[in-house]
Amino acid sequence: MAFPYSESSVAPSSASRIDTVLFDFGQVLSNPPDPAAWAKLRSITGLEEEALHTAYWKFRHDYDRGTLSGPDYWHAVAADAGINLDANRLSAVLAADVDVWTNLNLPMIEWASRLQHAGIRTGILSNIGDSIADGILARLPWLASFDYCTWSHSMFMAKPEPAIYLRTAEALNTTPEHILFIDDREENIVAANALGFQTLHFTNFSAFVREMRARGFASLLDAGRMHNESANAQPILAPKPATK
Repeated sequence: MAFPYSESSVAPSSASRIDTVLFDFGQVLSNPPDPAAWAKLRSITGLEEEALHTAYWKFRHDYDRGTLSGPDYWHAVAADAGINLDANRLSAVLAADVDVWTNLNLPMIEWASRLQHAGIRTGILSNIGDSIADGILARLPWLASFDYCTWSHSMFMAKPEPAIYLRTAEALNTTPEHILFIDDREENIVAANALGFQTLHFTNFSAFVREMRARGFASLLDAGRMHNESANAQPILAPKPATK
């Protein structure tokens, strides 16, 4: 059932009826890359900042699309940077790369939990390589609380390709106009808008709250708050059953 809004300053419209919130993972449910973990990658590889940054992102889209596996990706990074990774260093960089993306954005995770308690569907649509996805699923069992998670590598496509949005909407059993999609990258937002999704470009939590209220989504923003306060609900970081 679509979630109704009651902001008196905003006229009702079919476009403001949302039954699903779809989150990006990196830099929405997680914070920007963890500096300590990034420094660890530099230490393991022995690369200077510019060399690591350039090689790291050069092959990232192929990693996210599943063209490269985690080990293949890191061997490509190493070859481009002019270094070799033996088995021990490869294992270390794979683990550290998970650390880079698991500096959690706790206010957004709490909000996702409240949406779930309120009966609103939640999903994740993330560009992510196989080794990172496996790592976060192993570390973060609360991801099982989301109704559906699209990890790009498993679909051999990535945002902003239109098909990955539409397949995710279908898996969530709803249509784009009833989904609020939240992502930190402008090109992903533009692509979702073109397909009829409602969207919000995430920069930081304070700006997110301001925009949600300004757009008449205060009821959605506050969903589940009374349940959490009255039931003294456990934090979403508490262990849950097996992940999806």
